[in-house]
This record gives sequence, structure tokens and C-alpha cells, in this order.
Amino acid sequence: MYIKRILILIVGIGLIFMGSFAFYVYKVMFMSNTSFENDYVHIYIKTGTTIDQFLNQVDSYLLNVDDFNVLIKRKKYNVKPGKYIINKGMSNNDIINSLRSNNITVNVTFNNINNLNDLARKISNQIEADSISFLNSFKSDFFIEKGYDEENILSMYIPNSYNFFWNTSAEEFNERMFEEYTKFWQKNNRVEKANKIGLSKKEVMILASIVYEESKGNIELHKIAGVYINRLNSNWKLQADPTVKFAAYQLDEYKNTVIRRVLNKHLKINSPYNTYKYYGLPPGIISMPSIQAIDAVINYEKHNYYFFAADPTNPGYHSFARSLSEHKRNARKFHNYLNSKGIKK
Repeated sequence: MYIKRILILIVGIGLIFMGSFAFYVYKVMFMSNTSFENDYVHIYIKTGTTIDQFLNQVDSYLLNVDDFNVLIKRKKYNVKPGKYIINKGMSNNDIINSLRSNNITVNVTFNNINNLNDLARKISNQIEADSISFLNSFKSDFFIEKGYDEENILSMYIPNSYNFFWNTSAEEFNERMFEEYTKFWQKNNRVEKANKIGLSKKEVMILASIVYEESKGNIELHKIAGVYINRLNSNWKLQADPTVKFAAYQLDEYKNTVIRRVLNKHLKINSPYNTYKYYGLPPGIISMPSIQAIDAVINYEKHNYYFFAADPTNPGYHSFARSLSEHKRNARKFHNYLNSKGIKK
């Protein structure tokens, strides 16, 4: 009888132990271990993050980070950089499985970019790579090998929205952008259209950047492009005000200023970008042109206009002219409007 009681006690203790162990395993693996109130949280894991750094990062989102760490070791989870989602009520097992295989993407959007510094800053705000790594990447041989010089690197980036993993490096981003640039020119017979009007892809981008600066509201782009094509074909100087402003902004005296009115002193600036002084296209783009501006150049409106001036009675639109005398009348109206507003420079 005594031995029987001992056996029953041993079995009971064993069952209790097994039950406790089973509950512990269940708790560590399958019970909810999230502590936040929202439906989900996003976790951004940087490249090179150690397991201890990662545990500190997720600690505030978990009820018991020690249980989570136990399962991490058991499942031999290695920290992977990227953007991940943890849903409310997830178990440790669910979280680790998600961190292993569900690196989610982000939409990277950019437009209205004036220079490489702007691009680096805007992209680095959307993915892991910082602005310094982008600025350094612009100096690499990658661009030379692809046929870009320093003045035209910006033309490789077609403004749009693209899907990337958050932990994309600057080099990976640039490689993808070249692929997108190539696809862009292969669509809608863009290369053939550029060849037909006698411009290379680089020249189209340069002219498109001028057209874009003339009308960022995408108003009359095709008509404006037609004016500049007419001037190029007639061997006229482009005499584009945006190129003069660009040339001025390269000078120290115009840093951190806004030129609202192009004056005679600006027209005298000695720069290859000053199209009032030099014939043909400038050596590089003056901003990142929109897709609409690029397409406006290769699909320019055929007409006999050689001049245009902003129309003060119709904001965003222009008055187009075939003759210089007609243009002077249109320009005078705009200058009078600027004077009435007290805009002197």
C-alpha cells in the first residue's frame, strides 16, 4: 500500500511537471505576447543590428521579452534588416515567423527635385540608406559606366513612385533606377520619337528640364516645347529664363535667394547654362523633369511660335507670338504686371 501511494505521488508530480512544462511551452510559443493597443506596429530593423539591440528595440511592444528571447534561441532566429509588421495578439512564434519571411516593401516617391542633394535627402527619408551614402554613390564609377557625367546624373531618375524594401542600399537603389530609366525609354516608342526629332535621350532630358521649369503646373508643356524646338531647328539661341536663373544660383551672391524677375545683369552671367549667351542646349539638366515634360518634348506641338511670355491675366498660362514685335507687346504687359506688384528682382 505504501509503495502504491509513492507511485501515485510520483505520477502526480510527473503530471503536474508535464502540465506545467506544456503550459510553459504553450505560453512561450502560442500565447499572445503583444502589449500595444493599436492594431499593429511597424518594426524597422537596421542593417547590422545585433540580437541584443533588436530585443531592446521590441521590448516596449512585448509583454514578456524574456519568453520571446527563449524562442528566438530555440528557433535559431538571425536578425534580418528590413521593415516588418507585428499585429496585435501575435504569439512569439507568429512574430518570429513574420520576421523571418515577411520583409514588407515601402513606396518611394520623388519629384520636384532640383539637384543631387535634394534627391539624396528625399530618398534617405524613405529608406534605410542615409543621405551621405547616396552622395558618395553619386561619385562612383557606376554612372560613368552608364554614360552619365556629373551634370546629368539626375536625369537617370524618372520621378514616380517605386516599390522598394526599406533596407535597400544606395547602390541597390541606383541600379534599380537605371533599370526603371531603361524601361521608361523602351515604352511608348520614346527612343524612336527622340531619334525622329534629332535629339538623344540626354538632350531630351535637358530640354525637358527647361520646359518643366517654364510650367511646373504641366500647362502648355507641348506648346512650350514646340517653341524651343523651333528655335533649335532655326539655330536660334534658346534664351530660356530658367537656364539663366540656374546659372545665377551657382554663384555665391545668389545662394539662398529667389530670383523672381530675370534682369539684364543676369543675362550677362558667363556660364554655359546661360542660353542668352550661348547657342544650343546647356551641358546638363537644370532640374529633374517630370514625365509629362519629357513626353511633351518628344511629342511637341508643331506650330510657328518662336516666343512666349507669362500671361498676367491668366495665371499659369502664356501668350505665344510668332514675331519679335508681338512678343515685346506681350512681355511688356507682364513686366507692367510685375511692376504693379512691386517685384523688382
